[in-house]
Amino acid sequence: MSDFVKIAENESDDAVEVPVEKNGTLLVSNVAAQFPGACGLRYRPLDAQSYRGVRLVDGVLHPPADGWKSCVFFVNYPKGPVIADVRSQEKRKLEESDAVTAAKLLRSEPRISDLVVLGLPFSTNEEELKDYFGAFGSVVLSQVKNDPVTGKSKGFGFVRFADYESQLKAMSIRHMIGGRWCEVKLPQSKMYPQNPERSRIFVGRCPEDLTTEDLRQFFSQFGEVTDVYIPKPFRSFGFVTFANEAVAQSLCGQDVIIKGSSVHLATAEPKNAAMRQQSRLATTQNTLAGLGAALGVGVNPAATPASTGGFNLTPAMVAAMTQALQTGNWGNVGGLGGVGGGPRQGPGASPSNAYGRQSGNWM
Repeated sequence: MSDFVKIAENESDDAVEVPVEKNGTLLVSNVAAQFPGACGLRYRPLDAQSYRGVRLVDGVLHPPADGWKSCVFFVNYPKGPVIADVRSQEKRKLEESDAVTAAKLLRSEPRISDLVVLGLPFSTNEEELKDYFGAFGSVVLSQVKNDPVTGKSKGFGFVRFADYESQLKAMSIRHMIGGRWCEVKLPQSKMYPQNPERSRIFVGRCPEDLTTEDLRQFFSQFGEVTDVYIPKPFRSFGFVTFANEAVAQSLCGQDVIIKGSSVHLATAEPKNAAMRQQSRLATTQNTLAGLGAALGVGVNPAATPASTGGFNLTPAMVAAMTQALQTGNWGNVGGLGGVGGGPRQGPGASPSNAYGRQSGNWM
């Protein structure tokens, strides 16, 4: 009796040897471990034109009369939507595994960065700074920040190494430079992203029993988590903020499994950004309509200048007209060109009918 069974998915594929049990039987679970979703085996005898199925009893495959070594066996899959669902789940697991691996690689990837040196003596120059840190490795940048007016040192500077190992060495200890203790670390802009919105992700389709601690524990495998928020009352979503913007962006668009539920990760949109923009537009339109009514002309804020007789309101005009309506003083409006070409000239002109305010004539 053979200790292994040669199994392939199709006749054109290479076979995989799967071990049998001591009694000569083969477990379906062992087959499924190599071929996810497999539910049985078939084979083609040398003296037959059709396939024959292998007898299956309670998850155990029994060898045919000629034994396992007689030929290569082929995998049977469930028919219809069952196999589609199995394969879809396997594909999703692989994609999730790839996303996790990519994020971990991103988090652990060495990144060379400028280092800020704090507490420098005011007498230290760039050459001395480079000479000191040259003991840790090759220095490609040495800079002391000076006041643009006095030209004197501000007491801090920057260094950059050619390799990541030298950078780690310099950051691991305190430094005595020119009789003063100095601190070397990543600049604030490197430690925390400049755009906090891009470091936060939206977590949708959350189950009701999901807690902030669950989210923090799960997402900590990708990088440092600085904040977790689930709104109350529960609304099936939450937010996770990372210290590293790149980690957050690498997860957007993924579906991951948390506590047995599939949740969707997306970019966190700025809160009420679209609503604020729509509100500002409505306020502007209402202001223009009110000004038009007060001035005795029909103003359509959404219309083109041609449809309003060439009448085009700029933000400066709106501000001036709003102030005039509130104070009743139209003298400041006369300086705005492009609204009918200025106040009327000649006899009979008066502040009350400037720009044809009473007659409605803007020419």
